[in-house]
Amino acid sequence: MAKLYFNYSTMNAGKSTVLLQASHNYRERGMQTYLMTAAIDGRDGDGRIASRIGISEQADTFQPDDDVFAMIDNRLKQGQIACVFVDEAQFLSEQQVWQLARAVDDLNIPVLAYGLRVDFQGKLFPGSATLLALADEMREVRTICTCGRKATMVIRQDQHGNTITEGAQVQIGGNETYVSLCRKHWREAMGA
Repeated sequence: MAKLYFNYSTMNAGKSTVLLQASHNYRERGMQTYLMTAAIDGRDGDGRIASRIGISEQADTFQPDDDVFAMIDNRLKQGQIACVFVDEAQFLSEQQVWQLARAVDDLNIPVLAYGLRVDFQGKLFPGSATLLALADEMREVRTICTCGRKATMVIRQDQHGNTITEGAQVQIGGNETYVSLCRKHWREAMGA
């Protein structure tokens, strides 16, 4: 029976690496996978899922108003797929998460979504909130704070390393912009 999985963490925990490895495992056994990622994040080129350790794969991109169920259904018409992998799942809309759940339920295709749970202000992304509500299984991809504790939060920094406490929820960036911290050090950095 197919399931909807949500694999979540903070920035720089290795979500994309885990996704690419899992897809590779399917393909190594002769099974095709379907990779999707948010169009908003083009840091590594349009339609690329890339890991900080240097591996990457081409993927179809979704925009906020795209029907991801239709995208999966159209891909199935081109040939059988064993699994759907979605990177940057925090950028899914609530409706798109429901569409992924429909793909699991109606097309019997497992969907593994990977994304951030919270933003730099400690607030849930809409896609992540809906995945937390609908996922059949959730898995945390862990990383550590500078103190060695499990990192569950992330701060945004300016070009001088100063913590930014306000701003838009979405700002694309990597190690130069975001630092993963435990809750205690996040609170200290945010002045909370």
